[in-house]
Amino acid sequence: MWFQGRDTVVAALTRRQVGGTDGQADLLDAHVARWLHRRRGRQVHWAEPDEQVHTFVNDLARPVGTYLYGRRMYEVMVAWENPDAFADQPGYIRDFAEIWQAADKIVYSRTLAAASTAKTRIEQDFDPERVRRLKAAAERDVAVAGPELAAQAFRAGLVNECQLFLAPIIVGGGKRALPDNVRVRLELLSERRFGNGMVFLRYRTRT
Repeated sequence: MWFQGRDTVVAALTRRQVGGTDGQADLLDAHVARWLHRRRGRQVHWAEPDEQVHTFVNDLARPVGTYLYGRRMYEVMVAWENPDAFADQPGYIRDFAEIWQAADKIVYSRTLAAASTAKTRIEQDFDPERVRRLKAAAERDVAVAGPELAAQAFRAGLVNECQLFLAPIIVGGGKRALPDNVRVRLELLSERRFGNGMVFLRYRTRT
């Protein structure tokens, strides 16, 4: 499994461009549509990434040094902390687990008392200026995961780049990957089509 434990998964990634001149990070919105792991006892695999997509995502995640999560997304991702859970999985899945375990995590929650994973700290509020300083000082990428937290980053003007994974299906519901009441001009930088019908789109935001 790629993500586990929730009906809906939306992830947004931020990263700092090494050698960049603006002192900001790029925000990569990796929306793999909505991945329904289990729903009413019936498995739905329509948006589960195959080996080709998963390997591509691994390479996107490899430069990430810090993940920023809300509580719900953190609870989804906690499953990647247990190496035994992936011992019998293919190499590309174990690879992602190792990538995730190596990164630092900051969880924004007013209800979570303590972290259940290593290299993790809890903060009560998402402070855009503090995140801006974190990104400016970061030597590796910073990832923001979850639609609500990513929306705050969009509204704060922290987004420099969006990366989208689109699954070829309409299901008629779920949380939006992108926030309401935010207008951002985009410039297409690259695209890639996968054998399973998924499409990857990479955009740069423009002022």
